[in-house]
Amino acid sequence: MSALFNFHSFLTVVLLVICTCTYVKLHFPAILEHKTGFRGFFWKAARIGERLSPWMGAGCIAMGVSIIFF
Repeated sequence: MSALFNFHSFLTVVLLVICTCTYVKLHFPAILEHKTGFRGFFWKAARIGERLSPWMGAGCIAMGVSIIFF
């Protein structure tokens, strides 16, 4: 089933995109310096990951436990 139609999979994809964009921005900031266009979406995801870092970490842990046990 597609990640768009399964809410659990959709949340997993969103968390992974945010965490990946944050990681890329921290290690390679030149890649995500454009705030508009297609790369602007990933810049915004990285910004969410930077500002909500403790909550994103907790969300990733909760999602990992959820995937393993449920």
